[in-house]
Order: sequence, then C-alpha cells, then structure tokens
Amino acid sequence: MCDIVTAIGAASGLAIKAALESDPSVSGTVTVIGTPAEEMGGGKVDLIDAGAFKDADIALMAHPNQINMMAPGILAINQCHVEFKGRAAHAAAAPWDGINALDAAVNAYAAISMMRQQMKPDCRIHAIITEGGTRANIIPERSVVKVSIRAPTDKELSVLKAKLTSIMHGAAKSTGCEVTVTFASKGDRVALYSNMIANTDLTTRYESYWKGFGPVDTDIAPNVPWASTDMGNVSYVCPSIHPAYGISATSGVHTRDFTASAMAPEAHAATRCVSKAMACVAWEVLSDSKFRQQVKETYQQQLASLM
Repeated sequence: MCDIVTAIGAASGLAIKAALESDPSVSGTVTVIGTPAEEMGGGKVDLIDAGAFKDADIALMAHPNQINMMAPGILAINQCHVEFKGRAAHAAAAPWDGINALDAAVNAYAAISMMRQQMKPDCRIHAIITEGGTRANIIPERSVVKVSIRAPTDKELSVLKAKLTSIMHGAAKSTGCEVTVTFASKGDRVALYSNMIANTDLTTRYESYWKGFGPVDTDIAPNVPWASTDMGNVSYVCPSIHPAYGISATSGVHTRDFTASAMAPEAHAATRCVSKAMACVAWEVLSDSKFRQQVKETYQQQLASLM
C-alpha cells in the first residue's frame, strides 16, 4: 500500500526535474524525501528537526484510499500508556485481601465508552487492555491500558488529554488502585502528530489538475475525519497538502484486501493521475511567483487561525 505512495513521490519528482531541465527560465529545486517509520515512528518529525523542510516552499504527499478526498481530516494524535497497580490475593480463599487492578482497567474502558457521547463528532479515542492478570484464581495486581486520542487540532487534543487523565484517576480511586498515566512525548517512537493544515490554494489547484487528467473514479467525498500522520507536523513548517485518492478498493486502508487492491492495474492508473497532478501543482509554484506568494499568504492566515 505504501509502495504506491512512494511511486507518487518518485514519479512527481522525476516529472518536475525533467520540466526544470527543459525550461532554463524557471529555477528551483525538487527534493523527493523517503520517510522511515511514517506510521508510528514519526520519521518526518526527525526530518523536520534535521532541517529537511527548512527552505521548502511547499510539501506534497498523497495516500491511496477507498474514496477521493481532496483534504481529508488528518487528526492530531497522542498515545497514552496507563498502568494500574493493586494487590494480589487468592481469588477463592481471600479475595477481600486483594485490590483488583483489572477492575480499574475495566472501569476505565467503560468510562471511555461513555465519554464518547459527549465528544465532538470529529474526535476519536481508541483503547485496549493489554494486561489484566496472569491466572483466573489470582486477583490481578497489575493491569495496563493503551489509548490513542485524536482531535482536529492540537488545542482540542489537549482537552481530550485532560478528560482521559481524569477518567484514569477516577477508575483508580473507585477500585483502590494506584495509577500511572503516561502520554507520549517528543522522542518516543510512537505516533505523536499534529493535525494537517491543508493549504487551500494548493488543494484547489491539485483538484483542478487531477480532474483534468481523467481519473477513473471522479466522485469526490466530503473531507471527513480520516487518519493521522506525521505529514501533519510538516504542514506546520511549510504549505502542504495530503489528498486521498480512490483505487477501487473493496475495504479500508491497512487491511489485506486493500493491499491486494493497491497492486491492481486500476490502482496504478489512479496513482499515475495523482502523480501528474502533484507535479503540475509543484511546477506552478516554481514557475508562477504570484501564485507562490498567494500560497504563502494563505498559509500564514491558516496558521494564525489555529493559534
């Protein structure tokens, strides 16, 4: 699946390179950047810190999907590791001597489910209990809950973070357990990403070119909450886009069926169309100084609106 993401970057980069070589009146540099650990390791965050995007006018990326979205809702995300500590006891002989850490985890999980009723519709929270005891006849003295929280902006993510922390401490208090709540911080090899600021000027140009190249699937879906990626962090450094494009897949991303669909001829045709559109957008930024300035001004306005 990510192979065809790579194909877009390579194909677009080669096209822009050829255009620059054929027209000496236009100057500029195109850089094709491969990202290690894009899904969970935050490779682009490391690249940002290393200065890879320091002088970039724009950054472009696209991802295959079931449907076309010009500016899908790419959410800010953080990870939370929660450990409840209780006291072990024999579950038959003296259960009253125990403090059940699994009960705390179950209470927390249930409270997360109830919290969703009061969450905004574009926020997301997912949780799993990864540890809850070792034997049924022993009151569990330790349990672990892992949680991902997502929101449309970093600011809204901090609100979810506070609510989740309260839930965990409440679950601990209700069961007599101790609790440690640890959110991911910069440098951890987990997904800790900002939301995506899709530059409206670049998005509009991309959509126009994309339609002009005759994609197989021309339907455009609303830009609904979709995923999280370190491309969101890049969009806080320079004007960026991250459209999603349909490849006639029968199931959603990150499934075996989707992987198979990504290898089909229809997916390759859709990828060529996106690659051409990306290259044209980049070329317009390189060759049209007025458009380039317009993109920068819009970007500054979008950034200001989030502060």
